[in-house]
Amino acid sequence: MQLTEPSLVEALRQRRQQLVSQFPNPVILWSGRSSARNYPANTYPFRANSHFLYFAGLPLYNAAIRLEAGRLELFMDDPTPADILWHGELPRREQVAAEIGADAAYPLSQLKAGEAATIPVMDGATRLQQSQLLDRIMPPANLLQGVDRDLAAAIVELRLRHDEMAVAQVRQAAAITVEAHKAGMAATPRATTEAEIRAAMEGVVIAHNTTCAYSSIVTVQGEVLHNNFYHHSLQAGDLLLADMAAEAQSGWASDVTRTWPVSGRFSATQRDIYEIVLAAHDRCIEAARPGVEYQDLHLLACEVMAAGLVELGILRGSATDLVEQDAHALFFPHGVGHLLGLDVHDMEDLGDLAGYAAGRTRSSRFGLGYLRLNRPLQAGMAVTIEPGFYQVPAILQDPERREKYREVVNWERLAVFSDVRGIRIEDDVLITETGREVLTAALPTQAAKIEQLVKAA
Repeated sequence: MQLTEPSLVEALRQRRQQLVSQFPNPVILWSGRSSARNYPANTYPFRANSHFLYFAGLPLYNAAIRLEAGRLELFMDDPTPADILWHGELPRREQVAAEIGADAAYPLSQLKAGEAATIPVMDGATRLQQSQLLDRIMPPANLLQGVDRDLAAAIVELRLRHDEMAVAQVRQAAAITVEAHKAGMAATPRATTEAEIRAAMEGVVIAHNTTCAYSSIVTVQGEVLHNNFYHHSLQAGDLLLADMAAEAQSGWASDVTRTWPVSGRFSATQRDIYEIVLAAHDRCIEAARPGVEYQDLHLLACEVMAAGLVELGILRGSATDLVEQDAHALFFPHGVGHLLGLDVHDMEDLGDLAGYAAGRTRSSRFGLGYLRLNRPLQAGMAVTIEPGFYQVPAILQDPERREKYREVVNWERLAVFSDVRGIRIEDDVLITETGREVLTAALPTQAAKIEQLVKAA
């Protein structure tokens, strides 16, 4: 275990004490297990449950913790001879207990439920174990009821604002991510496929003995928002959109997107759109501070985007009116960002419980329905800011939408920008007591500097 820091035990103790003030009842949290890929011994990489990680600090396999009145009990089995044969020497239960500051440690078989609350994990085997021990069916985490929902709400209140140890871990992940993106840009002049650029980027993550926080998006088809295919060849006029980031060994994530020209130089039309997206990105970051509604940041990005597209002759009308009509969403259909923490979309296993303040629900509007975060910003929050422009055929060729927006879209003018399939610019932003800090500021966003990084190779 190399994740232990001098502050780990104290940080975990403070988190447990904070939980008591929000939720005084007993709590059991499970780390989970790996799922089989095709036969039992060949599994997907293990990732501990994030709620478990928040209070246990280490990515323990098939373990559980019981929290009550600020006391932590660890339940895990010591490694068997077979475990040691296949995986080498592994830490024993008492050693792990000391590393995380547990008050007691027992074999997993001694875990008793009592009246404890919990949050379901993703893997089926552990969820079955939860159901059997607690004697109740475990629903998906976004459909919790009763005491389990009360626990989830309490954990949300704690995890919304990051402590010093958490911020340090996000910084570590962000630094690796910045290096990875620079490696991808440097690899572009010699690459012939998206896969080669992906390899250069993920190689940096692997070299730091970390993992990617999510499936990398490295594509010339930037209009496909979550494109996970990498076989396309690279052409001189292409833009490459790379949305990939590292997750620290402790589980804390980063999330960064850059878009760059394969040739090393944006075309005139590409640069025009890029500057609009960058203006929306910069204005939102400048406006981010405690007390600001995140939805207002989203609407600010929408207005900046709409105004820029009016100036280019793609849209007609005033920016305010266009946003009220959701015309901007023809090109910017998603929200401007999300919470960031132990999950890249932090706590979204709980549905909108974390992302939406109490009493708020998702809008049915075309331009607001995909907003992942709708609550006032607070010091200690980490969020992403990631406006984008996309020409998505399923949106732009939809007959109903073409009819609805026929007066405000200059389709002939839009055709001039056919070499812009997708542009997104995304940074990780920590809300501070007085404003904000861009944790990924070391990775340039200005078009000229992006071109220099690609050409420098």
